[in-house]
Amino acid sequence: MSAASPKSQRPRRTGPTPGRALARIAVEAALDKRARDVTVMDLRGISGEVDYFVIATGESDLQIRAIVDGVVDAIRKEAGERPVARDGQPGTSRWIVLDYFDLAVHVFDPELRSHYDLERLWGDAPTETVSEEDSDVKLLSDPIPEAPGDGPTAEDELADAEPAAEPVEADDEEGA
Repeated sequence: MSAASPKSQRPRRTGPTPGRALARIAVEAALDKRARDVTVMDLRGISGEVDYFVIATGESDLQIRAIVDGVVDAIRKEAGERPVARDGQPGTSRWIVLDYFDLAVHVFDPELRSHYDLERLWGDAPTETVSEEDSDVKLLSDPIPEAPGDGPTAEDELADAEPAAEPVEADDEEGA
């Protein structure tokens, strides 16, 4: 991966709820439907398309449908947002993706999750697996600004910095 973050060609989501908060809602909803191996990946600075992945596993078509419907319903109720795209259909797909711009929710059956192994593919990203017993996601509670435009920029920090002191010239003692 290069040091520079790739730039997305698609517009940023304009919804009022930060992607980090949407990811928290998605995690809770997936756990409520007994999803296995719920994992959060922080892709800020790595992907130019999405800030977070929430990845979950369902054991059957019915459970995958329940997880997907639970996530969509929870985000709609708590944040007033709907996915801008949805790939796959419960009952016919073994991998369903919900696209919320800043957040992509991936719901797999165990075999496809193992095959595509998104955690390995995006191995540079900070990753946290969440359990039902401890659903507090530390990765989603860090103080880093949500998106490049949401916090101070390097230029802002330079403008706020103390002005550099004027260089002090040493007296030329030999010539005095």
